[in-house]
Amino acid sequence: MSVRILALVGSLRAGSHNRQLAEAAMKHAPEGVEITLYEGLAEVPFYNEDIDVEGSVPEAAARLRATAAAADALLLFSPEYNGTIPAVLKNAIDWLSRPHGAGALSGKPVAVVGTSYGQYGGVWAQDEARKAAGIAGAAVLTDVKLSIPGSVIRFAETHPADDSEVVEGLTGVIEQLSRAGAAAA
Repeated sequence: MSVRILALVGSLRAGSHNRQLAEAAMKHAPEGVEITLYEGLAEVPFYNEDIDVEGSVPEAAARLRATAAAADALLLFSPEYNGTIPAVLKNAIDWLSRPHGAGALSGKPVAVVGTSYGQYGGVWAQDEARKAAGIAGAAVLTDVKLSIPGSVIRFAETHPADDSEVVEGLTGVIEQLSRAGAAAA
């Protein structure tokens, strides 16, 4: 049985370096680990309790919840927008946190990684993503980190999947997350 990890990318841009990092994770996932990149975060409406009603949850939000619930673990890829987590990623966490105490994130292992243009690689945003996921009920792997600075320069001509240092760090994160996912399954 393979461990299923769902990747959520906090950048909607097609050429996003965080999306490329998720692609690298899928390409270099160890045997027995299946990583799926979630498509469709842009279609999920902003969380609003008035529309989160059993039987009439917006289809895009229901699909996100079902996909996350079927995964053994989640790997969040977060750039840093104005020193914090991107709205699209925070919105996904909000939808996955409900219903309170029984959402798709409840007890699910979650790790957060990412790359950003700044000199610290988006650590503030990643810390905020860990905090939000933990409050939402996830079993956040707080010691599992990978922050890659200088994304615009570092990945100008090299895809993260072809950067041996990035691949080594990413593989370590995936191995730790997959162990936690297997234990939780």
